[in-house]
Amino acid sequence: MPYATIQPPFTLTFRDMPKKELKRYFEWFMEVRSQRLNELAEAVKGTSGYEVWQPDGTPASLDSLGRWFAEQANVRARTDEELKSIDDQLVFPTEVQGEELTTRTLSLAMDIGMYLSHVFLKNHQNLEWDQPLGNKKFIDYGQPVLIKFKPGPFNPVRMAVTFAYGLVNKQKMAEDLRNIYEIWSKLVQETP
Repeated sequence: MPYATIQPPFTLTFRDMPKKELKRYFEWFMEVRSQRLNELAEAVKGTSGYEVWQPDGTPASLDSLGRWFAEQANVRARTDEELKSIDDQLVFPTEVQGEELTTRTLSLAMDIGMYLSHVFLKNHQNLEWDQPLGNKKFIDYGQPVLIKFKPGPFNPVRMAVTFAYGLVNKQKMAEDLRNIYEIWSKLVQETP
């Protein structure tokens, strides 16, 4: 069965979305998590060498998932329109990369972010979902985040997308998915 990419019925330009739409996005995100985890599990298990992978919420499950994703992450060339749009938004001159993650890679990263949050929630019962709506300049404004970490909210989708960029740029390795979990687990606030 082929992998179905996620299709959020939203623009995902969080700073431009009205709060009512952001709240609908949060509800949608929570509703589709189990379906997306199933979609991810089917994609992983449908790949030769990963048939026995179990999405059991254990930190160890991130090892195989990271290796699998490293084999899946791909880029495509940015269009001239995309390059111009990015260049027009730059405050300071910067070299714009000519490649972007493929739609499939971004979708897998979103699904992996949802799975990563599942691992955190299963192993740290005091963590909770939240949606920061206070300051539009906050990097995770309007996005689903896990809270009760000492440095602040953890955005699992943003972290997985960043991981994907690192993989395709050869700056991250497959085991870094588990490393993200291990590092942030040490930062979970203890319940009083």
